Amino acid sequence: MADVNQWGGIITKSVTRHPREGNPPPRIAETRSGMLNSIGLANLGVEKYCNEIIPLLNELQTKVIINIAGSAMKDYLETMEMLESKNGKHVGYEINISCPNVKEGGIEFGVNCEMTEQLTIEMRKRTDKLIIMKLSPNVTRIEDIAQAAESGGADAVSAINTVVGMAIDLKTRKPKLNTTFGGLSGPAIKPIAIANVHKVFKAVNIPIIGIGGIATAKDVVEFLLAGATMVQIGTMNYQNPNLGAQIKEDLSEYYSQNGIEKTEDLIGKVEYHSN
Repeated sequence: MADVNQWGGIITKSVTRHPREGNPPPRIAETRSGMLNSIGLANLGVEKYCNEIIPLLNELQTKVIINIAGSAMKDYLETMEMLESKNGKHVGYEINISCPNVKEGGIEFGVNCEMTEQLTIEMRKRTDKLIIMKLSPNVTRIEDIAQAAESGGADAVSAINTVVGMAIDLKTRKPKLNTTFGGLSGPAIKPIAIANVHKVFKAVNIPIIGIGGIATAKDVVEFLLAGATMVQIGTMNYQNPNLGAQIKEDLSEYYSQNGIEKTEDLIGKVEYHSN
């Protein structure tokens, strides 16, 4: 088991206003250099979460950020209000805006600038804690969504959420996921993630948390050079639960070997080719 207290912080899986069983299996499939998932936001719902999970999170000696998801503006806001009422030790919220808005014909919050900004504004009214809007790569211009989040009062954005993918079982000729499509994560999406982080870096003045296929300290450095201020590790923790601690150690060694005094010396410092 990993000692999460050695990490800079943790971001929880999504919590929603009401309990969700999630999608029927199969809902996880391995792919080359990655993983497809269609969990469907399975969780206890915010009431049980407050009573059963918040006390456990309060015992941790690292920073905790709670991820919130919803299918309507009301869901997001009520979930945040209930979490705020518990006076937990968590320092902020990451908002999953890759969820369909049922009142707007199923369009995802995170593909629409107006909905992203309005959701951020309403959440900002309800908390003084950090608000991090988690951006979807499945959009035309991710930088526009990032700017909408910034305009709404977000403290930071995280990029990227999973990329839409599909895999087929050749024996059955059926999709490997019950829902046909799922979210691709892991090393396969790292170049996509780095490109999107850099686009966002050039568009906003708030910090970016880089996500997508991080497996080594050098991966972290790439994200920093592209413009990320910090990073998240998800999929690769399945392979090595102690990866965070290992990367922390390797990153310190990389800094020493390359004369880097502080992380700020790397953020956004990618150098372009001169033509």
